[in-house]
Amino acid sequence: MFKGMGGFGDMSKMMKAAQEMQGKMTELQEQLDQMTVTGESGAGLVKATATAKGELTGLDIDPSIFNGDDKEVVEDLILAAIKDAQTRAQEKHQEEMSKLTEGLGLPPGMKLPF
Repeated sequence: MFKGMGGFGDMSKMMKAAQEMQGKMTELQEQLDQMTVTGESGAGLVKATATAKGELTGLDIDPSIFNGDDKEVVEDLILAAIKDAQTRAQEKHQEEMSKLTEGLGLPPGMKLPF
């Protein structure tokens, strides 16, 4: 009966798949809020913790680095730990997104706008 109607049946499947994808994306976003990564500098003297979305949630500084003359060194170590945490968060985010998009048949490395 619908032979001449083109791909309306396929369109229905695509809409259903899009809704499922949206649900999975929402779930992944919630999971990324809960996942944490830790960046380090100074051989672990400074550690920064962030969510997989890149939000800084904690900073741990070993008291042995506090010397009045080393203020600039401490600041550099803190910034390095934060940057490391942000890089790890971005990598984790991309890794989780890749897992989600694997089953969609998208070309490897294709990034969705998230």
